[in-house]
Amino acid sequence: MPENKNETREIADFFLKEIDRLITRPVRLMEVCGTHTVAIFRAGIRQVLPKQVDLVSGPGCPVCVTPDDYMDMAIAYAKQPDVIITTFGDMLKVPGSVSSLGEAKAGGADIRIVYSPLESLAVAVDNPQKKVIFLAVGFETTAPTAAATVLQAAKQNLKNFFVLSAHKLVPPALKTLLVDPEVKVDGFILPGHVCAITGEEPFQFLPQEYHMPAVVGGFEPLDILQTVYMLARQIHDGKPAVENEYGRVVKLNGNPVARQMLKEVYEPADAVWRGIGLIPDSGLRVNERYRAFDAQVALPIKVETTVKQTACRCGEVLRGLIKPTECRLFGKVCLPQHPVGACMVSVEGSCAAWYKYGSGRYQYGTGNN
Repeated sequence: MPENKNETREIADFFLKEIDRLITRPVRLMEVCGTHTVAIFRAGIRQVLPKQVDLVSGPGCPVCVTPDDYMDMAIAYAKQPDVIITTFGDMLKVPGSVSSLGEAKAGGADIRIVYSPLESLAVAVDNPQKKVIFLAVGFETTAPTAAATVLQAAKQNLKNFFVLSAHKLVPPALKTLLVDPEVKVDGFILPGHVCAITGEEPFQFLPQEYHMPAVVGGFEPLDILQTVYMLARQIHDGKPAVENEYGRVVKLNGNPVARQMLKEVYEPADAVWRGIGLIPDSGLRVNERYRAFDAQVALPIKVETTVKQTACRCGEVLRGLIKPTECRLFGKVCLPQHPVGACMVSVEGSCAAWYKYGSGRYQYGTGNN
């Protein structure tokens, strides 16, 4: 990275001038990762890019794409007197069809915030009379840690630990977006964190099957500008490829140890993505060898029929069809303190990022959020 501000400015100016030179028509580039969305806002990237470059957010926030029926099931488990739910904190406010985990916790459910799935094992050991269910939500980035937790639970012969898996795989989601006639993008900023696990190979279908430019990007401002520059060059030259700007972290084959753990514990399964629908083989479920740790199999539960929200346009935001500010609930009924849709819940959610750093901050006077 540059050693001083002058050098940073010179490099940034170079990328911006080159992007302006290379892009001669309007293009839409989708940043897949929610961390990219936040980083782009914090650095003011949208404001400095040439006007013909439009950055749109995609389905890169795992909390945002977790569907109502999963949340309803988690809430149903939480209400059982012999169950302890362990979860990451941002799941508490994700809306189900009629309630949330936060409301269940306020009503007396035993829901505990953990910072690693492995902490759930200590909870299970300390509460042998309870069933401990970890809400396994996330993309390829966090799934290996959940897999490692299952392996450790098996090693400790724990009989009261389970996972409720809602893990998602990014490549199938991108393929679904590309066959959607409403979704029009000219290139993808691929998620650096996910690619650190998967490597580049799972995304090769983008240029090979869809002639779609793609670049694995880092999260510093210059990373993002260089990523856009690399996409601009591919578009200008008509030579789509999967390139890696984030080489200091992402290797060609990713993380073989993490991928092996995933293969050991999980298998691909069809999964529902909030706002997108059912995507074949886009989720992970516990395989037969470790099925005793799968809450849905070991602890079947009846869940009331889900009633879908209709006013929230989170699904259109996740597909890059609209900006969050185009939803009539944004900044009025739907706020970070009281989210109507999942996109306003996580700090990586598109709506939350737009509210905190974008027009919502000025339009609604919420600079302290």
